[in-house]
Amino acid sequence: MTDAGGASGDTEVSPDEAAGGGPTSHLNAADNGRPVHSWRVAFFALALAGLAGFAAWALLGSQLLAVRSVVVSGTHLVPASEVLAIADVEPGTPLIRVNTGQVAARVDTIRQVRSAQVTRSWPDRVVIVVHERTPALAVPAPGGGFDLVDGTGVIVLWAAARPADLPLYPATAPVTLLSGDPDLGAAAAVLGELPARLRRSVESVTAPSPDQVTLQLAGGITIVWGSSGQASAKSEELTVLMRTRSHYYDVSAQGTVVIK
Repeated sequence: MTDAGGASGDTEVSPDEAAGGGPTSHLNAADNGRPVHSWRVAFFALALAGLAGFAAWALLGSQLLAVRSVVVSGTHLVPASEVLAIADVEPGTPLIRVNTGQVAARVDTIRQVRSAQVTRSWPDRVVIVVHERTPALAVPAPGGGFDLVDGTGVIVLWAAARPADLPLYPATAPVTLLSGDPDLGAAAAVLGELPARLRRSVESVTAPSPDQVTLQLAGGITIVWGSSGQASAKSEELTVLMRTRSHYYDVSAQGTVVIK
């Protein structure tokens, strides 16, 4: 049927339009997609910002991850209370703000401490592991008694009587000047090389120079050891030589020994 103007009453619909693919359909889809995509980006950006803000607050501003305890281990000569006082870690400090290097440096200033290791233990603890100095020699003290020094010449303790397990080191220089002394260091190194059985017999040790370490054993026995090093070879030689029950042994020169 046609109308008066001769046009058909039924409007023809193209296949694209019938399928919803009219000239503006792609544009509308794109327009509709943009707000959804932007909304998602904004949402995730705000979520990430919120998480970052919470993490910063938890680490730096809250008491959730703050210092509640400081644990000290490895102390025998130094009271743990002294370590805590010098460490100076304030309770309530955010754990992330504790400078472990600075804390360790403060603990290292304690005379009996050789080194200290400081770590954070999440969520609320600081751990201080102390490595103390070990006395190696007994040096006569100016006012009486004995200063017990480690292998570097640092005074660790004072004792009224010489401990039986520490040889006497009759230093000619004041004990306060022995820190870093190479002669004392060589004497301590030689003692550390000796077999346990021989080490227990040493009553005193002298070292006019680092390569002239001499040991005095119980019973008036003298051993000229020389420098530190080659301990195994010297010990083997002594094991054989001491069967002669002499009172003087010189093993300072490799391959050449003297007995009297």
